[in-house]
Amino acid sequence: MIDNTPLSDEEKLDAHRFGSQNGGPVDVIAGIALSEEDVQRMQDASNSVRVREGSAYPLGATWDGLGVNFALFSANATKVELCLFDDEGTETRVELPEYTNEVWHGYLPDIRAGQLYAYRVYGPYDPENGHRFNHHKLLLDPYAKQIVGDLIWDDALFGYIVGHPDGDLSFDTRDSAPFMPRCRVIDPAFTWGRSTRPTVPLDEAIIYELHVRGYTKLHPHVDERFRGTFSGLMAPHVVEYIRHLGVTSVELLPMHYFVDDRGLQEKGLHNYWGYNTLSFFAPHPRYMATENVNEFKEMVARFHASGLQVILDVVYNHTAEGNELGPTLSYKGIDNATYYRLMPNDKRYYINDTGTGNTLNLSSQRVLQMVTDSLRYWAHETHVDGFRFDLATILGREDDGFDENGGFLDTCRQDPILSVCRLIAEPWDLGPGGYQVGGFPPGWSEWNDRFRDTVRSFWRGDDNVMGDLATRVVGSADLFNERGRRPDASVNFITAHDGFTLHDLVTYSDKHNDENGEDNNDGTNHNLSFNYGVEGETDDEQINTIRLRQMRNMIAMLMFSQGTPMLLAGDEFARTQQGNNNAYCQDTEISWVNWKMDQNRRSLLLFTQHVIGLRKRNPTLRRTRFTTGIFNEVAGVKDVTWLRPDGKEMQEQDWEQPHARSLAILLDGRAQPTGIRRPGWYTTLLWLVNAHVEAVTFQLPKASEGTHWERLIDTYEDDPSREECPLLSMGYLCEARSMALFKLSHD
Repeated sequence: MIDNTPLSDEEKLDAHRFGSQNGGPVDVIAGIALSEEDVQRMQDASNSVRVREGSAYPLGATWDGLGVNFALFSANATKVELCLFDDEGTETRVELPEYTNEVWHGYLPDIRAGQLYAYRVYGPYDPENGHRFNHHKLLLDPYAKQIVGDLIWDDALFGYIVGHPDGDLSFDTRDSAPFMPRCRVIDPAFTWGRSTRPTVPLDEAIIYELHVRGYTKLHPHVDERFRGTFSGLMAPHVVEYIRHLGVTSVELLPMHYFVDDRGLQEKGLHNYWGYNTLSFFAPHPRYMATENVNEFKEMVARFHASGLQVILDVVYNHTAEGNELGPTLSYKGIDNATYYRLMPNDKRYYINDTGTGNTLNLSSQRVLQMVTDSLRYWAHETHVDGFRFDLATILGREDDGFDENGGFLDTCRQDPILSVCRLIAEPWDLGPGGYQVGGFPPGWSEWNDRFRDTVRSFWRGDDNVMGDLATRVVGSADLFNERGRRPDASVNFITAHDGFTLHDLVTYSDKHNDENGEDNNDGTNHNLSFNYGVEGETDDEQINTIRLRQMRNMIAMLMFSQGTPMLLAGDEFARTQQGNNNAYCQDTEISWVNWKMDQNRRSLLLFTQHVIGLRKRNPTLRRTRFTTGIFNEVAGVKDVTWLRPDGKEMQEQDWEQPHARSLAILLDGRAQPTGIRRPGWYTTLLWLVNAHVEAVTFQLPKASEGTHWERLIDTYEDDPSREECPLLSMGYLCEARSMALFKLSHD
């Protein structure tokens, strides 16, 4: 029986070029003769484009001022077509003429910067052996520097027939081009002028985590046209606010091009956080107020001019293409067997260490090259200062598990560009041996969730926390004091984008994620939060006073602890997400920073600025060496002494008291290693900590002749400018749930 369904021009041309399955020419296709006119008409467009062999390096689309070189890696493809699009969307296909070292390439002298393009890649569709080529699917260039247009979810985006009984083993012939965005060739030229990268010593760094869109979406001093974009973020009022806050480094949540999940769009939601990357070289278009990618470079230059570093949160552990039932948008159709980790015994399926459906295969030299090329691009071409790696354990995982000497980590260590960047790991994932806090090599910093959980538990009033708290506030030496690593390797945080904000941590005992559309089943239940008597907002002045004090306590503990502090944007003035601890899909006012200030929010902001200033002015709070508690024979003091409220040194049995809530920490800056001569490093500080629900009187260590204890701050008071305190004899009343910091000063 003859199928009389008309063939597309593409199918006719394929049949004419490649012949029948036995290699002979096809004269009749599905009962339709292929005329010379058909062939000529389909070839005219591609024949009118001049193409030369070009170069296999660099990968991507490179405009050299005379033309554009296109180069695409694929080890298993049989043919690659470059698809050029004009302003009307008309597609012209040009077969890349050369194949060198697994790279398909060609040079087009008539193409200029601004050209829209994508690829179609030919090869076997054989999922059971890891191959998912389907030239009916338009594919984004992994090295594209700019993406334009929106991804429109449609079944044509999938390489298989959605709903077919054979699942992903079936083959879909619908053209996905009408639903795909395009790549754009860019002109990389940018004048940096006198812009220089700010130098921030590791011990002085204070990281500020923010979302490009959410930070300025409601900002009253940002032009409405620029809100939620790089242009909005570099508005003078915004940059000056961040600078005056006192932080040194701005960490941007993912700004690489990502796509919204289909399921979220169907619910009317969006992927707000951006941990669904599809292109590692292109900025997300939603964050651009202009059509010029140099907008991002200008933002970096503005931050650098104000002495602020820029760190990118990057997602190199997976892509937006999902598992075997996911769409074919780029890597899956270019060379699935190379780009992804597949199940060894059945390559139809993906290893899912990320929990998102797939895992990038950094054991492949070409995938490793792509990731490091991307990092170098952002560090060298756009001048960013560092990177925070999402699920970084995956990047160090080889066939035998996590290996600190794995290919990616070794590459970063020896690379002349990357090795001088700030490299921060989120040191966990869902895979085997996935929890690696303290396991990364020298040169890396790591998010320290042990600090987060311990500080939350302590101020909530949990039992058996005191010993661990002491370890965390002096830099977590049990995790990081190896091979010359220093306290700055511990990135201390209490809140981050994932979880409760600081305000919600003291306002809600349970998560409230109903707006996410998952019946409040998403998000962690392990919040270590407490509402102090009422769930949610309240007019009870006593409860609000306690909540505000607890926020002050945790901000101060973050800034007074050894290590690198990270502050979540908005926590400095009690931003709320209304109890949502998993706002990844909330591109709404739930996630956007609300800049309206009342008296309490303004007082917390002033307090935060003050404690950041204290950290900066007192290097004893940010030592470059771990404390030991061992008597220094030269200085005649210990670098840290742990004291009970009665002034006596803590003994082993004191640490084991389950209900212990009070502690004094004597930090003596005179006990510094030989050679340390930076100003202010010899300051002696006394830190009183009381998480009891009742006030505790601390006996202060006796000050030497000619000196006295000067109070720097007490978190019980909401006015940080009030540094004066009653004349101390030997005791100080530390109120319930509060801290105080003193400095030994000369009379």
